Amino acid sequence: MSAPLLQLRDIRLTFGGAPLLDGAEFVVSEGDRLAVVGRNGSGKSTLLRIAGGLAEADSGERFADPAATIRYLPQEPDLSGFPHVRAYAEAGLAPGDDPHRATYLLNALGLSGDEAPGRLSGGEARRAALARVLAPSPDILLLDEPTNHLDLPAIEWLEAELGAMRSALVLISHDRRFLERLSRHVVWLDRGRTRRLDKGFAFFEAWRDEVLAQEELDRHKLDRQIAREEDWLRYGVTARRKRNQGRLAGLQNLRTQRREQVRAQGTVAMAAADGPTSGTRVIEAKGVSKAFGETTIVRDFSIRILRGDRVGVVGPNGAGKTTLLKLLTGQLAPDGGSVVLGANVEVAWLDQQRATLDPEASVADTLTGGGSDTLAVGGVTRHVAGYLREFLFAPQQMRQKVRALSGGERGRLLLARAFARPSSLLVLDEPTNDLDLETLDVLQEALAAYAGTVLLVSHDRDFLDRVATSVLMAEGQGRFVEYAGGYADMVAQRGEGVTAKAVAKTVKAESAAAPAVPRAASRKMSFKDKHALETLPGEIARLDGEIAALEARLADGSLYVRDPKAYEAASTRLTAARAEHEAAEHRWLELELLRDELEA
Repeated sequence: MSAPLLQLRDIRLTFGGAPLLDGAEFVVSEGDRLAVVGRNGSGKSTLLRIAGGLAEADSGERFADPAATIRYLPQEPDLSGFPHVRAYAEAGLAPGDDPHRATYLLNALGLSGDEAPGRLSGGEARRAALARVLAPSPDILLLDEPTNHLDLPAIEWLEAELGAMRSALVLISHDRRFLERLSRHVVWLDRGRTRRLDKGFAFFEAWRDEVLAQEELDRHKLDRQIAREEDWLRYGVTARRKRNQGRLAGLQNLRTQRREQVRAQGTVAMAAADGPTSGTRVIEAKGVSKAFGETTIVRDFSIRILRGDRVGVVGPNGAGKTTLLKLLTGQLAPDGGSVVLGANVEVAWLDQQRATLDPEASVADTLTGGGSDTLAVGGVTRHVAGYLREFLFAPQQMRQKVRALSGGERGRLLLARAFARPSSLLVLDEPTNDLDLETLDVLQEALAAYAGTVLLVSHDRDFLDRVATSVLMAEGQGRFVEYAGGYADMVAQRGEGVTAKAVAKTVKAESAAAPAVPRAASRKMSFKDKHALETLPGEIARLDGEIAALEARLADGSLYVRDPKAYEAASTRLTAARAEHEAAEHRWLELELLRDELEA
């Protein structure tokens, strides 16, 4: 194994009472791709700042190769003091670096470089910071939530850019698809300590569940041992008291061990409060158009949304996704066309900007409206502390000001408020921002169990695949087209991701009043198509086996030392096999959709 470029050993750090980091460590070697995962508030960002030399631990060792260049992407970049964005990006270059690369990256990320830092949105500031850290092609890239505030085209571009770089990567992200495609190892930060899995993120969650299940089993065994010793203490200690002092001391040690165990943090237990059952037709829009000044945001859009549908809206930032939601829910009047809401439609909103949260209000008052410690959830009166506990808020946080909450805590508070209100239509605008992986899992389960209808805007591809029954894609120039299924289904039908295509290619002159017809439906199934449909499952299974074998081979840390060429060949083949696997799956899905259309 190559010598480490960066190493943390036995890192300890305490804020207030309980330790945040308690013996955390990891090693980064040349070309490594590490995903650092853990619950919100577990200390991931702090650990990354320590790794970057930007924060000091109470104790422990940090080693960084003096010849290695390290660049760190913070969650909230600071562009103050720079006259324009280009100067900020070029400040990240080392002597001898090509200054044109900073300009190229800014342009690729949709910035000219002449923008004033004080006028940037959160997404634009994140793009500028990415250009700054990517420009020097460093030996190690430390990226803290690099996809936050980015739209899907930027996320897919960033994936490709990072995949082609030779830099070692250390990633913190809650985007499953992003982690699956870029990581080769996982460092799990849990209760202050780190565990390492020498496989990609795709294997992490099953491994984590096994670790937690084994902990519960060990805790159960310890509880039974304590119970046996306490029984002996009550009934068997009267004889040979002196000789039994050792056993008595052993019992006290067991009790101490049990008391000092740090249990895994609980999971969110969220469920949306159902309102009156809406009619079968929830929303019907016909020929809706909306423009602001000379810019058309929505053009001649029609859709019928039925009870139980989960409709995702995707597209680049600025494409009009939030405007479309407001049109469909009646918050915004269309310039042309009509929107009709069905009977008994009660709407609960979760807004993207979290502007509806009063920073000076307490957590409890945000839920109750003030003057009470109870609220009605699904027709049942609940104490606010008990309800907040289901969203991982401690009782003492009831009186805490909203401004003191972290981004993840604010996200959970908004979900708690939205889910407490009886509704038959949930509108979620970027609900996944700042939520950890476990909370995302529970949110998906809550939406699956929700009896009403869901409209959501999200840049999280995995979340869309798990939740959405159809996807509205912003095709450009105000056109939105509906595709059946989740994000991956949309890609298979559309033939590409979210990068906007020329309108002439996508809509031609079809009436927006009719549902979009997948391009596959206009073809006939040839002999070649039928053969591919029969043989692709076997090819996908073969690639699954090859990918598993290559990952197992690359997990052997000694391979690089024994045979660097074999390691490089295996790594290259693994990348190609994954691409072939994804292409085969998309091709098979496209053919299945074609066959279904023809049979219908």
